[in-house]
Amino acid sequence: MTTGDFPPEQYGQPGGYPPPPPPYGQAPGGYPPPYQQAPGGYPPPYGGAAGGLARRFFARVIDGILVAIVAFFLSFITDSLSSYWVTGLFTGLLMFVYFVGFEVAAGATPGKKLLGLAVRGPGNAPKPSLGQSAIRNAFTVLPIIPWVGGFLAVIAMIVIAVTISGSATKQGKHDELAGGTQVVRG
Repeated sequence: MTTGDFPPEQYGQPGGYPPPPPPYGQAPGGYPPPYQQAPGGYPPPYGGAAGGLARRFFARVIDGILVAIVAFFLSFITDSLSSYWVTGLFTGLLMFVYFVGFEVAAGATPGKKLLGLAVRGPGNAPKPSLGQSAIRNAFTVLPIIPWVGGFLAVIAMIVIAVTISGSATKQGKHDELAGGTQVVRG
């Protein structure tokens, strides 16, 4: 026997060679892992089907209307209705606080709940952590930046929409940056 030869009985293969490794994502011995990785490296949707772009958009519209009502009353009460800077600040900060607060406390905003959606944290967590929610909603404060903030917010929303549409798991760039959060139905 020369170096590198294996006795045929050792592996049960012709010539005594070890069996080939299992396909990517499959455990040795042919048993599947607890879940198969979806394209992009994320596990499949947690607890339900991924929330699609249209449903998520309409949930944002509902939430935006609720935030706009609160921002209007705050601006009216503080007599700053005519000040673009103050109303922009109210709206930007309120959006951020609204989304982060509801996602961390309840796992969904009222708009998402109304449309049957929920935000899950990475690793099948029932809801995102404060940090994860803050990262995934950071784009909502962009309108606070004078002159270019609105433009930057629109660009961020387009990037998020394109990445949601192009993802098999319907996760946007903001979900990826937050460690793999996901909006699901159910």
